[in-house]
Amino acid sequence: MTQTSENVTWLTQEAYNKLKDELEYLTGPARTEIAAKIAAAREEGDLRENGGYHAAKEEQGKQELRVRQLTQLLENAKVGEPPAADGVVAPGMVVTIAFDGDEDDTLTFLLASREYASADIETYSPQSPLGAGVTGHKVGEDAEYELPNGKKASVRILKAEPYTG
Repeated sequence: MTQTSENVTWLTQEAYNKLKDELEYLTGPARTEIAAKIAAAREEGDLRENGGYHAAKEEQGKQELRVRQLTQLLENAKVGEPPAADGVVAPGMVVTIAFDGDEDDTLTFLLASREYASADIETYSPQSPLGAGVTGHKVGEDAEYELPNGKKASVRILKAEPYTG
């Protein structure tokens, strides 16, 4: 999982390896593929009206942005262990909270960087208002965070368990 403090991103060995593999693919085979697409589209003639060429160039731009993001993330990464199962909310944990202490109004989410976002579970960044508000609190404690309108909201930590993927 991920824990960020300042410019350091904490990753498990598994997460680091996965991101490193993605970076190697994007800087190797994927670059070759996109260069071939651009070259083939360029041979079709007038570039001003060549949709395939413009689409390939846009794809290349997105790919290069991801390469820069991954490079920066991995340069600042520290590989460590997943969080302890001690009931203290930390990045890399699945957290269940109750809004205003109402045990019927709950939310369960993964507290991690967007690199872990998936369709399986909602993900909140440790830097988000909710993520920052609950980090460091123990199960059973109340925590506060700031809403977009500037008001404070209160939540109770019901569960905090290491994410097992």
